[in-house]
Amino acid sequence: MRKLLLHPATKPLVFVLCLLPLVWLVVATATSQLGANPAEALIRATGDWTLRALCLVLAVTPLRVLTATPQLARFRRMLGLFVFFYGLLHLLSYSWFDMGFDLADILRDIAKRPFILVGSLALLLLALLAGTSFNRAIKALGGKRWQALHRTVYAVAGLGILHFFWMRAGKNDFAEVALYAAILAALLGWRAWHRWRRPQPVLATTQRGRGTPAGLP
Repeated sequence: MRKLLLHPATKPLVFVLCLLPLVWLVVATATSQLGANPAEALIRATGDWTLRALCLVLAVTPLRVLTATPQLARFRRMLGLFVFFYGLLHLLSYSWFDMGFDLADILRDIAKRPFILVGSLALLLLALLAGTSFNRAIKALGGKRWQALHRTVYAVAGLGILHFFWMRAGKNDFAEVALYAAILAALLGWRAWHRWRRPQPVLATTQRGRGTPAGLP
């Protein structure tokens, strides 16, 4: 398993798998499979995949530790960038299909509706994390400051759940919200327990022993 994770083809394969939801959405749009309101379906689907990608990237560290498979860390940065990618698609879907790219209307809507404001804040934090997810950023910021900055992904998780909760409040439908909240609570709770039990090093370590950024923590 460890050798497979280090195979040169594994990263491209993970990249392609992460793109499959987008491919499905494009095909579904082109073949009119998104129902009576395709705009709403696209906005909802891109939001769902943002949360799913966030759950996935936050699951990397627990899986790496529990299975003693440090090789999983090499995928964390890519997965973290896909969280931002699908979040950006979510914003673009809303801006295009709901608001027609009218900036003034978008800004008024953000100020008027709290769940959009919360979602926008989460995306801004994701943009900051994505923009500092490269090797030059860790050298410029220093390991401790970089790690502290990237722990704001936990705030992103909370904001994402709050965004989803407020969005569903109008329909009084919280089943999916509770599911994502439980998954994220378990992943963050494991981190709190593990940190209390045994502090972790600041940086992920490659095979050569050099500290490198591994994406969202």
